[in-house]
Amino acid sequence: MHKNIIMFDMDGTLLDLAYDDFIWNEQLPIRYAELHACSLERSKEILYDFYQAHSHTLEWYSSRFWTAKVGVDMLAMQLEYKDQVTLRPQAIELLEYLKNNGYHIWLTTNADCAGLDFKLAHTGLAKYFEVIVSSESIGYAKERVEFWQTLQQQHAFNPEDCYFIDDTEKVLNGAKAFGIGHLYSIAQPSSAKPTRQTCNYPMLHQLTDLIPVLEQFEDTQKYA
Repeated sequence: MHKNIIMFDMDGTLLDLAYDDFIWNEQLPIRYAELHACSLERSKEILYDFYQAHSHTLEWYSSRFWTAKVGVDMLAMQLEYKDQVTLRPQAIELLEYLKNNGYHIWLTTNADCAGLDFKLAHTGLAKYFEVIVSSESIGYAKERVEFWQTLQQQHAFNPEDCYFIDDTEKVLNGAKAFGIGHLYSIAQPSSAKPTRQTCNYPMLHQLTDLIPVLEQFEDTQKYA
């Protein structure tokens, strides 16, 4: 039987988003305040405005862009705290199940290439994926339909047969507009924040919740 492609986001899906929240919402304001001799409160206000101005753009995900924008070496700071990068619960269990059952596993992330590389090295996740793609190398953020069009040109796939799991609704909206057939979100991307109560896409409370979904789909295909 033909096995579907299962595409994963990285941060907030396979990895705990608490790390990124810590870097961008806690450590960067402190470093920015020190560097620019302003109060922590003022630092947070300035950074909030920066974040709002660039949210969901390709620049938003670029360490190089933010280093130039704020004057703090963002890649160096991320590496300084890399030991806080952790997998979300059941990530390995799900990936092992998919690999052992012949699914095609892809990683499609908005993390820039440098961030992707150190997180993969730290977690050992790379071995599970047939295709690993950063939006930086594609030239469009995943929120844009052009990301998916370019990905399809580089790695041929049938969108209707794909499963895609991502914690960001705007990214899922872009995938939906392109025609990805099976879309799922994450109920608790960050262990430091409460579980989400609402989402416009079905939410996985545990990553392994995807397994019965796939098994049910396979059963329906047998008798189709």
